[in-house]
Amino acid sequence: MCAQISGASEFPNYLGHVTPKKQEIDSLLDRVDLLRLQAMSSVTEKGRLELGQVFTPKPVAKLMASFFPHFPENIRLLDPGAGIGSLTAAVVAEIKNRQKKPKTLEVHAYEKDPFLIDSLTKTLHICQDELASYKVKFSFTIFNKDFIESASEILISSPLFMGNQKGGLFNSVILNPPYRKINAETEERRLFSRMGIETTNLYSGFLTLSIRLLEDHGILVAITPRSFCNGTYFRSFREEIIKTTNLRRFHVFEKRDTAFSDDNVLQENIVMVVEKGAEKRGEVVISSSANGDNDEDSSERNVAFDTVVYPKDGYFNIHLPTDLLKDQATSLINALPHRLSSLGLKVSTGKVVDFRVNDFIVSTDKITKNVAPLLYSHHLENGLVSWPKFHPKKADGLRLTRDSLPLFVPSGNYIFIKRFSAKEERKRIVASLCEGKKLYDAPLGIENHLNYIHANGGGLPLLLAKGLCLWFNSTIVDTYFRIFSGHTQVNADDLRRIPIPSLSQLQALGNRWHGNLPDQQTIDLTIRSTLFNGAEKEDPSMAVNKINEALSILKALEFPREQINERSALTLLALLNMTPQKKWSEAESPLMGITPMMNFFEEHYGKQYKPNTRETVRRQTVHQFVEACLAIANPDKKSRPTTSPQYVYQIDAFALELIKQYGLHSWEKSLKKYMDIRKSLTKKYAMEREMERITVTTPQGKKIYLSPGGQNELIASIFDEFLPRFAPGGYVIYIGDTGRGKDTLYDKEYLAKLGVNLDKHGKFPDAIVHFKEKNWLLLIEAVTSHGPVDAKRHGELKALFSGSTAGLVFVTTFLTKKDMVKYLRKIAWETEVWIAESPTHMIHFNGERFLGPY
Repeated sequence: MCAQISGASEFPNYLGHVTPKKQEIDSLLDRVDLLRLQAMSSVTEKGRLELGQVFTPKPVAKLMASFFPHFPENIRLLDPGAGIGSLTAAVVAEIKNRQKKPKTLEVHAYEKDPFLIDSLTKTLHICQDELASYKVKFSFTIFNKDFIESASEILISSPLFMGNQKGGLFNSVILNPPYRKINAETEERRLFSRMGIETTNLYSGFLTLSIRLLEDHGILVAITPRSFCNGTYFRSFREEIIKTTNLRRFHVFEKRDTAFSDDNVLQENIVMVVEKGAEKRGEVVISSSANGDNDEDSSERNVAFDTVVYPKDGYFNIHLPTDLLKDQATSLINALPHRLSSLGLKVSTGKVVDFRVNDFIVSTDKITKNVAPLLYSHHLENGLVSWPKFHPKKADGLRLTRDSLPLFVPSGNYIFIKRFSAKEERKRIVASLCEGKKLYDAPLGIENHLNYIHANGGGLPLLLAKGLCLWFNSTIVDTYFRIFSGHTQVNADDLRRIPIPSLSQLQALGNRWHGNLPDQQTIDLTIRSTLFNGAEKEDPSMAVNKINEALSILKALEFPREQINERSALTLLALLNMTPQKKWSEAESPLMGITPMMNFFEEHYGKQYKPNTRETVRRQTVHQFVEACLAIANPDKKSRPTTSPQYVYQIDAFALELIKQYGLHSWEKSLKKYMDIRKSLTKKYAMEREMERITVTTPQGKKIYLSPGGQNELIASIFDEFLPRFAPGGYVIYIGDTGRGKDTLYDKEYLAKLGVNLDKHGKFPDAIVHFKEKNWLLLIEAVTSHGPVDAKRHGELKALFSGSTAGLVFVTTFLTKKDMVKYLRKIAWETEVWIAESPTHMIHFNGERFLGPY
């Protein structure tokens, strides 16, 4: 049964172009996001799993739509697996935001789940209403039908599409495909095979079909798991993408739990942007962000196509070097001459699947002629094999019988590599050396969660085994691996394809290992001096390790989980002037502003954040450092305003002395002592900050304490000079404090009585005052660094306070006339301007009355 719903709109009464306001665009997406949350609550988890549904949240949808490089004059948009229409709504919001508007937007939305059709219809009608002011003819068709069936009917009936030629039904595609594994017996697998598509997951099948339905030079934007970038299962899928499209952009979400946090989905995701047709191979944009949007923690760089897909790579693996460190790792490793196979070595997966051979597994603590070791991941410890080792659920002996003999490998030296790395492990590749003699020359059973490196089924020479173990445990290999692998599983095929040093180099490495596995720093120094001598600047290992060590320090200092991230680590390193080559004992405490910190990130650690990340560094990292007494703001001049370009920070002296001992035997003792000192420091600095605050008194006699600085000095002048003259007795409803990053005063109930109900007030003006005598609501902006009430801000505030029963008066305030001149052209009509240095005068911008609502 297939339901089909259509809709269209014409705009004969179009009056002129309307410039969209961000408030309007966000309002559209907020309304649709509410439908998403309602739909999520009504669909059972079992039903979502059966369909592979993952609903797209607003930040991700908005980000994806922004990645369309352009829109054609007549958009034919395909939204397969549309859900409640979040992605189409994001495209509409993006169209509103673009200067050049299309003439028409025709949407084909496929959604198999009948329970979502009502919400999807509502969304598309909202989109229709939203485009009514922009002279964009909007039409839509909803197909309550399986997209795979519909696409296969079109493709199979047309040699044009099957041949992947220039024709196509759509010039734009946006999708969040269903994620579900499919086996050989399913109808989906049969349909895919009929079209020559070999896949084991719905998402790659959806993408392939969408690309085939795309016309030449059409754009596809999709969010998918990163797992397709490497591995045998997705090889044919990658080949079709690379041979039929031009790769335009990949956006990496660096945290596995943020893009679809509402659905509790834990996997690495990427957004892929491709253009149909592969005639030109231009640069590829590689961007990344920690969260589900592109505003914070975001970086972006352009790389050559050959950096993403290596020219001679028959596997068509996709490499995503998000920063310079990964580029450096790629350059060094790709110059190596060998793979395991060229040295006569192989990688296999352990033969023992325990639940299938349960009759052969026994608990034991010793080897006998009838029982041999069975090795699991928990037997690998600190780079070596530790057997026997108690585990409450895993017996670690395997009976030696004629039937079980094929499960064993001969006694010998092997390298074991975990197929799955635990979340607490820093590295994806974790290798351990197994010395056969230390396991009593017994044959070995290897469980299926381990990969092992061998020589035609037998052991390796000891020096070679040691060298390989050091190589696969190195930081440079782990960094290289992350460029093409976006999941915690390490497949045998991935290991086969990693370049390795020559036999003599590996033996030289093995010669330098004595006793236990060396620590990470020693491993990386050994690798560099043996293999990359003279390439110290190009080796990313030292930089990567410094970042990891900085993270360990922050964790030891008990920072909350949200502060244990790469941005915080880089900020700490910058404040310590800690370059990759330095020892921790050489840490310093320079005065440093936010911009110099970000320059430090790029110069020494290859991390180039977008300029708009500056505020994120200040608000979400440095502010927390100051609150935790790890850093001090403006130790040279406490009164410096927060908006000053000279605003600086410095590591606290006590913290500096502690950090200099990181890695030494004295670290743990010093850490305990420091944590005790920090409690008293927190109180001391809090008192100092309190003493430095600016005191103002409201007309009602209430005292308020503001952080020192330019904007708050202006707010103090508003209380002392402006209100007594122009709104005597005015009731102060709200005051924000930029220095503290929160509100000093907010009478939410009073504002509600005036018809305004707002919980989130990040877009509030700096002050809100009710002038009771006239029943005016004064919305006051104090301008020292950010702009005045311009046309955009005027529209935002009108929308925000649209329910007010009091008349709205918009006031921009400045400290000096010089400050005002910088913004003169931007100030909106029908607003007021007040200057603190001329407190008795008010400037009125156009309109029939002075100081009053319109």
